[in-house]
Amino acid sequence: MYLPQVDGNATAILQPLPLHQLDSESLKVLGWNLPSEHLHLVHPHWRGYPAPPFFYHLLLVLIYFALMVTSAFGNGIVIYIFTTSKSLRTPSNVLIVNLAIFDFIMMLEMPMFLANSCFERIVGFELGCNIYAALGSVSGIGAAITNAMIAYDRYKAISSPLDGRLNFVQAGLLVWVTWLWTMPFTIFPFANIWGRYVPEGFLTTCSFDYLTDDNDTRGFVACIFVWAYLLPMILIAFFYARLFKHVCAHEKMLREQAKKMNVKSLSANQDQNATSVEIRIAKAAFTIFFLFICAWTPYAIVTLLGAFGDKRLLTPAATMIPAIACKIVSCMDPWVYAISHPRYRMELEKRLPWIGIRETSVSDNKSVCTEGAETSTTA
Repeated sequence: MYLPQVDGNATAILQPLPLHQLDSESLKVLGWNLPSEHLHLVHPHWRGYPAPPFFYHLLLVLIYFALMVTSAFGNGIVIYIFTTSKSLRTPSNVLIVNLAIFDFIMMLEMPMFLANSCFERIVGFELGCNIYAALGSVSGIGAAITNAMIAYDRYKAISSPLDGRLNFVQAGLLVWVTWLWTMPFTIFPFANIWGRYVPEGFLTTCSFDYLTDDNDTRGFVACIFVWAYLLPMILIAFFYARLFKHVCAHEKMLREQAKKMNVKSLSANQDQNATSVEIRIAKAAFTIFFLFICAWTPYAIVTLLGAFGDKRLLTPAATMIPAIACKIVSCMDPWVYAISHPRYRMELEKRLPWIGIRETSVSDNKSVCTEGAETSTTA
């Protein structure tokens, strides 16, 4: 067996050093504190790396604790306000609540991670690993496909403002689709039907196995990459591209018509200081798409490298980055999707004045285009 040569106890480089040359008293390898009957959980790739110093775990504990509080607060308030406020109970907002629920589920991983970091291993061994990874699978895949459903809803609301809006039955069906979408690639590895859940990185987080060198693992990784990442990304890009194209065409038509009529604008009650509709749509679409890319591209790269690329690039520290990225984005979603909603801010000002939110009343006298744009960008 070979270990990466190390500088002290912290930094590993990719030069093998025979195990018999190492002082076992001064260097612990990953998996050192697992009972022998549970060592099968640790992929051989990780057994060649030194265990990180305990202060690395403490640093991650601080980061995850801050993310846990932020996520619980942000997503919890979104769920509470949107479900208890009559003015916010709309079909479009059902999808926002669904997204917040998925993000809240991801938050449930964090207390487990705090315990794992304190013990420097997965608490509960195989069962604990399966539960941790299943929570991440449900929340991650569910949030990805819910983003796609939100993109579809906003495209319909803008392109067909009179008859394109969802009703509660349609919104409910879309929510069911998002939950059904999460099931296959959550249940298969949990039940060891296809793939499996294993510890990764510092062995304090778990995900599906992307390191085993066989066709079954590579097939699983390829399928989950398409199902959980590529298809939602294509849907999000498609619907927002169509939405932006429609808005630009509509605004161009209004400007040309206004020019022919020798008036400044055809939009009723237009706020001259407000950002133009197409810019608002572009910013919202870019932010949503950018957050999706930031959240899941690191995981996609790591898993593809593990299954099809150079595994030597996957150090324990490198594979912790995707987990942190996903958690950060799950904390930001409530602010991106909900905090810009005028009526949501009004409810926050009324119910939680200590937050410091100040919002003027929302006028209902808006043009069809402006109202549709606002619903699309803030619903």
